[in-house]
Amino acid sequence: MPTIIHTVTVVPLDASFSVQKDATLLQALEAAGLDAPSSCRNGTCRTCICRLQAGTVAYAIEWPGLSFDEQREGYILPCVALARSDLVVDMPLARRVQFD
Repeated sequence: MPTIIHTVTVVPLDASFSVQKDATLLQALEAAGLDAPSSCRNGTCRTCICRLQAGTVAYAIEWPGLSFDEQREGYILPCVALARSDLVVDMPLARRVQFD
């Protein structure tokens, strides 16, 4: 069965990267040479919280650290979020990694 790959666009950075079905958004973002605030990487600390503008995600854990209202308003936790379609994600603190 072919690997399902989706495209994630990060605004306002205007950067895009690919993510496979079984990779979290944070893993794919970092593999693409981008950086965003993160800490626990298990869906509890909420450091990576951001807003999904378009698309659909699932979660790698049963209960991510988001309230029902936050989920309804489009907030996601990229450290445990899995793309289920192409996405547009509002990550104001995302940046390109600078290599010296």
